[in-house]
Amino acid sequence: MNTPLPETGVSRETPEPSEAPVSRETESTGPVVVTAPVSPFGPHPAPGTAPYRTAGDVAAGALLTDDDSTPLARSVEHALLVREGRRLSEPLPRPARTRVMVVANQKGGVGKTTSAVNMAAALAQHGLRVLVIDLDPQGNASTALGVDHHRGTPSTYDAIVDELALTEIVQPSGEVENLWVVPATIDLAGAEIELVSLVARESRLRKAIHAHPLVFGEGEDRFDYVLVDCPPSLGLLTLNALVAGDEMLIPIQAEYYALEGLGQLLETVEMVKKHLNPELTVSTILLTMYDARTRLSAGVADEVREHFGDQVLRTAIPRSVRISEAPSYGQTVMTYDPGSSGALSYLEAAREMAVKLAGEGSEGNGR
Repeated sequence: MNTPLPETGVSRETPEPSEAPVSRETESTGPVVVTAPVSPFGPHPAPGTAPYRTAGDVAAGALLTDDDSTPLARSVEHALLVREGRRLSEPLPRPARTRVMVVANQKGGVGKTTSAVNMAAALAQHGLRVLVIDLDPQGNASTALGVDHHRGTPSTYDAIVDELALTEIVQPSGEVENLWVVPATIDLAGAEIELVSLVARESRLRKAIHAHPLVFGEGEDRFDYVLVDCPPSLGLLTLNALVAGDEMLIPIQAEYYALEGLGQLLETVEMVKKHLNPELTVSTILLTMYDARTRLSAGVADEVREHFGDQVLRTAIPRSVRISEAPSYGQTVMTYDPGSSGALSYLEAAREMAVKLAGEGSEGNGR
């Protein structure tokens, strides 16, 4: 068919539309209809179009390989399972008791809040029950997890200053099953001053956490992890978190100034261990914003691993535009783009951390 081009009057050949889908024969499956390719990470298909593969299809296909847990198979399975609203098929071991982890680094811009919310979401997608406590007045963790945190919403301020029970404050995350949030509001900005005159000011958060019936409980519905996202400072709010926690997760940016200020944080940790919380340990260090193309990132990673050894996770979180975009949509990267390199890295980091910590005693995850 000849079609005149606009204004020129010149014609060009355009192919006639195909009357039927092209078919090809395969030995194993018989005729296969070749249709327009559909990305497993794109929007849902319209009614009547070819459906996406189910997570079961992906899992069945993975079993045909020599290694049924290859990164590629896991990445596709993860994306499809998130789309279907289901948790990952491979459960992680439950810790023997609730682990209260403080996510802290006084240096800003190192991916602290980003790591807190994405590690929490990754653990929850593996079937573990996770509570995130937002202790940063900016409320970025609350935003990323899609919970209400406008002024007047019950928040960590009410728990710390007014001793309101956490059961009255906790909200479920709308994006991820098995994930709950204690939000932060702007009121928390004044808590540093108000705490100065209060009795036992450094242990208010610990008291609130231990009073929650699903923390350190014995039932199947207890929390497996409590992650506390701290402000980028070493004030009374961070001190409350250090007194409340059993262990610390420290995100470190893979850049030149990564270790600046870390010494002061570790000195504070030692002081807290000596006087307020002898059980506190630095159990996990996570490298963030890693750029494999540069020698600088590799050099920083080597230096951090030399200083901290097995505390440093083998998995590093790469620089990723998708990780940065996700909070603006009220999501973690785990649901915003589950097939992205950032989501898969957090998924692997959470798996590595949970398995490593389970060495201290765990029970089968039957959920």
